[in-house]
Amino acid sequence: MITPKYTLYPLNSVRVSDPYLENAFEKEVRYLVSLDPERLLAGFYETAGIKKEGLERYGGWENLLIGGHTLGHYLAACVYAYESANSVSFQKYKLISIIKALVNGLKVCQDALGTGFIFGAVIQDKDNIELQFDMVEQGKTDIFKESWVPWYTLHKIYEGLLAVAKMPDNPELSQTAILILSSLSEWSYKRTSSWDEKTHRQVLDIEYGGMNDVLFDTYTFTKKPEHLEAAWSFVDKQLYDRIISAKPGDNVLNNIHANTTIPKFVGAMQGYFVTGDTYLLDAAKAFWKLVTELHTYITGGNSEWEHFGLDGILNAERTNCNCETCNVYNMLKLTMLLFKATEEKKYLDWYENAFINQILSSQNPETGMTTYFQAMATGYFKTYGNPTDKFWCCTGTGMENFSKLGESFFIKTDDSVIINQYFSSVLYGEGFTLTIESTIPEGNTVTISVTGECEKNIVLRKPDWLAGDIKIEASCIISESEDYITIEGPVFDSTVIVIELPMKVNAYNLPDGQNTYGFKYGPVVLSAKLGSENMETTMTGVAVTIPKEKMIPVSMISTGTEVINICADPDDPEVKPESVETFMQNIDKHLVRNDTDELSFTLKDTDANLIYVTHYKQHKERYGLYFEFQN
Repeated sequence: MITPKYTLYPLNSVRVSDPYLENAFEKEVRYLVSLDPERLLAGFYETAGIKKEGLERYGGWENLLIGGHTLGHYLAACVYAYESANSVSFQKYKLISIIKALVNGLKVCQDALGTGFIFGAVIQDKDNIELQFDMVEQGKTDIFKESWVPWYTLHKIYEGLLAVAKMPDNPELSQTAILILSSLSEWSYKRTSSWDEKTHRQVLDIEYGGMNDVLFDTYTFTKKPEHLEAAWSFVDKQLYDRIISAKPGDNVLNNIHANTTIPKFVGAMQGYFVTGDTYLLDAAKAFWKLVTELHTYITGGNSEWEHFGLDGILNAERTNCNCETCNVYNMLKLTMLLFKATEEKKYLDWYENAFINQILSSQNPETGMTTYFQAMATGYFKTYGNPTDKFWCCTGTGMENFSKLGESFFIKTDDSVIINQYFSSVLYGEGFTLTIESTIPEGNTVTISVTGECEKNIVLRKPDWLAGDIKIEASCIISESEDYITIEGPVFDSTVIVIELPMKVNAYNLPDGQNTYGFKYGPVVLSAKLGSENMETTMTGVAVTIPKEKMIPVSMISTGTEVINICADPDDPEVKPESVETFMQNIDKHLVRNDTDELSFTLKDTDANLIYVTHYKQHKERYGLYFEFQN
């Protein structure tokens, strides 16, 4: 076992106080407590042969062969929300009652079957409740008639139970979850140990979530060798070898399903921490580099219609079906594990960008519902699920994303506390409290107030978006490195530290779109407001809502296209327009901040009449992240 130097402060030590995030959390909790845990258990009762008169499962994906996946996400989200909520509240009471109902319900179902198996999908054959798993082993994968990724579904159930197993202040509930996990892992071992080489390869080629991840994790509780052996059964060495040896242009990810693949490397990292096998770490590092450098948009999202494309081909892949939310949920997991293993700050910088600009961007702040896709093509708009008849995979990951918002805000070592995210928040440490009051991104100041005596150093991450040196006002001993600023402990009661983080607008293009640019101001991606005309939706896949048509009003860009012309000085017709390259090097002179309470910018010196705002707050109208510029 490898114990990392850096660990995240637990959720019950962090309170988020940023108003936007407070609302996001409140909307998520309201949604969680509105659902009926018995209806999410309905399929599990059916599998176990337990009759519940009048109990109906929810609709959408929960009434198909992938049914039961939501319960795992929901259970994990309720745990995270319980730990994140105020110490005494009706929310905590309601959430813990839901967690107990789900865990006890799963235990009843598992005991009724007596094999360790639990499952909540629609059952095709009551005489063979494991039929979906048989079908996968035979390569039969019609998602409506044969099998719809049953190992993936089981992985979600594992994850929910593991969240309960790690609850710090409910030992009895945690122990029940561990018992369920242990029995379920016995079942998993029996299934995996029976595979011949052909069957093994067949299973690994079909989406199974992060079964290696959860089995390695379960092993840390049970210490049973067969559980470790089962985890290794889901390690895809053929894929890892291809990734480790890949060079740009090899296109090893082309046409590969992104959310099938990313969790395999989350599992590799979990396996690295459990076994110390550096091959697993090397595979995960190589995969992360490939995805982030050649397959990722400005927001941190990736993929088109759930799949990776050719290396460096992103502009050509911009549609209304980019950036599946589940992908970034899993990339954030992978990224934080890589930081813990390598201690390299680049992972924290990347995490911040994806968390702010893809995850926060995925929730409608009025309804609390979340996205499946987020279009990268200009002129589309965000679309969201609804409470009780969709239950997409991204509904489940959305539940988790907004129930653990403060997860990455503070990091600790034996002698330091790292302030990693610059959102208003509170950290309740060991004998001290840090209160963070942040004006970012509208302003550039962060005030850190200390209550009690902090024996640890207080360390500030230097974000990669800084437009200059951090300015500090503090009566403390301060040291600085390339990546961090350290306020040396002990830091005494009533100490106040004020920092300024300078920001400016920066331009980012795409590898296959030399003149196609998007913009960020400090940590936030900006997008142009394109109006709310004809925001009609349609469906793709299995009832996934997407925007129907893109639209760029002619009044905003003269041609009504994604092409923006750079203009010469209107007062001097002899002046030639800047080159696109020069224009972008000086973009902070052309994308000019407006004097308004809301963070907004006007794009000047072009034929466009565009107002840019914080992208993650855009939810009511069409938007443009990228435009092609020409002179």
